[in-house]
Amino acid sequence: MSPDERSFENLVAEAEAAPIHGWDFSWLIGRATEERPSWHYAELVASRAGVAAAMLDLQSGGGEMLSRLPGYPPLAVATEGWDPNVAIAAARLRPRGVHVVAADTDRPSYPFLDGTFDLVTSRHPVDTCWPEIARVLVPSGTFLSQQVGPHSVGELTEFLMGPQPAGSFRDPELARTAAEQAGLEVVDLRVERPRAVFKDIGAIVYFLRLVVWIVPGFTVSSYRDRLLALHDQIQRGGPFVAHSARFLIDARKRGSRPG
Repeated sequence: MSPDERSFENLVAEAEAAPIHGWDFSWLIGRATEERPSWHYAELVASRAGVAAAMLDLQSGGGEMLSRLPGYPPLAVATEGWDPNVAIAAARLRPRGVHVVAADTDRPSYPFLDGTFDLVTSRHPVDTCWPEIARVLVPSGTFLSQQVGPHSVGELTEFLMGPQPAGSFRDPELARTAAEQAGLEVVDLRVERPRAVFKDIGAIVYFLRLVVWIVPGFTVSSYRDRLLALHDQIQRGGPFVAHSARFLIDARKRGSRPG
C-alpha cells in the first residue's frame, strides 16, 4: 500500500468513527470552511425574537442556533422530529425557558392551534409545509427562513455521482409560489452561493455523513473508488472547492390582527 493509500485509509477511518450529534460541525474546524450568507440569519432571528410575543422554530436540530439567541419571547417553542436531536435540543433549550416539542414538521399537521405565533422561523428545513405555517401564524405574523437552495455543494455531488438533473424542488421561486398559495406575502427573497472548502478526504466523508441529502445513501464502501480519486486530487492540487446554495425567504401572513 502506497503512502497516499495509507493516508486515505487513516483519514476515512477517523471520519467514520467521529461521533455525530445534532447539527454540530465543530469536528470540521481546521479541515473545512464555509462562507456565511451576507444577511446574517441568526442576527435577523435574534432581532425578531426580541420583539415577538410567541415564537415557533421548526426543525431545530439540536437547538444549536436557537440556543445562541440572546433572548426569547414570553412563549418560545422549538420542534424537532428526529429523536436523538430532540434530547440534545431539550438539554440546550429547556434551561433557558424554551419548550421543545417532538414533532415532524416537514409534513402536516402541526400540534399547535390556529393563530398561535406571531413569528415562525426555520433554518435549513428538510421541507416546508406552507399551509401549516400560515395556519399557526396570527394575521400579519411573519415566517423567516434560511433554506438550502438548488444543487447545494453540487460540485461534490457530481464528482461522486456524475451529472445531475438541472431542475430542483429547492428552487427559491417554487418556495415563493408555495408561500403565496398558502396565503403569505413574500416581502423578501434573496439567493447566494457561498464558497465551501474541504481540505482533506476525511472532512468530505464526515460532511456527507452529516448532510445526508448531498449524496443520498452515502457510504464509504459504495463510493470508495470516487473518494480515492478525490483524495488523490486533493493531494495533488489542494483543497476541493464547492459552493453551497442558500436563500432567505421572509413572508408575512395576509390580514390584520384584531384591534
